[in-house]
Amino acid sequence: MKLRENSFLTAIRAGQKQLGLWVSLSNGYAAEVVAHAGYDWVMLDMEHAPSDMASVLGQLQAFSGSETTAMVRPDWNDAVKVKRLMDLGAPGLLFPMVQTPDEARAAVAACRYPPRGIRGVAGLNRANQFGRVADYNAEVENQTVILIQLETRAAVENAAAFAEVEGIDGIFFGPADIAADLGHLGQTLHPEVWEVIRPAAKTLMDKGIPVGTLVTDPNFAAQLLNEGFTFVACGTDVGLLAQGADALRTKVRDKISET
Repeated sequence: MKLRENSFLTAIRAGQKQLGLWVSLSNGYAAEVVAHAGYDWVMLDMEHAPSDMASVLGQLQAFSGSETTAMVRPDWNDAVKVKRLMDLGAPGLLFPMVQTPDEARAAVAACRYPPRGIRGVAGLNRANQFGRVADYNAEVENQTVILIQLETRAAVENAAAFAEVEGIDGIFFGPADIAADLGHLGQTLHPEVWEVIRPAAKTLMDKGIPVGTLVTDPNFAAQLLNEGFTFVACGTDVGLLAQGADALRTKVRDKISET
């Protein structure tokens, strides 16, 4: 058995636009609801969701039978957490709040076996189909997506330096934290936020670095993809559930007679 090709990684390296969804419900059954919705990628969030290794395992299993690449955002740039996620078979990782190129290099090292990194070696795990994937050790580095997330003005303005870090497959802008850093907490679409992000993104695009983000306005998501962003999440599973529940309640209540 050979290691499965990472379709998301192949696509972003070819410059193909990839539409995604944020997954924060921390449950395999909930993940299965969106697994066959046709998104190119999803991000299983551990930073701002009550997720643990067991819940992420269930989510990865839910997506394993779909064409969607399910990546994971760990709660921090923690080599021990990364080792365990890699052993679970996460096909990609998004490292939050990366502030310096050295932190980016540490993220890469956590995903790679010695001598190129510091990932601990386990003989039998879900990632290698419990020893059945004969080329796992040779191919895992080529089939694992490593993304870093820039979330402050200082990091964004230093975006070009991150492009020089070997092993980084894409750079993700976090508009919520960037907005907070700029004094616009809760205003992810504030013009100043995108006045900071867009020039940095363009610099990276010109260098051939895939660029991504998360926005919850579908029209703006499409606009960013048309501007050259490679991978954009256009919403969250939590948001879809909350908005759908609110809309349904309103629709029915508006039809109920007061008498």
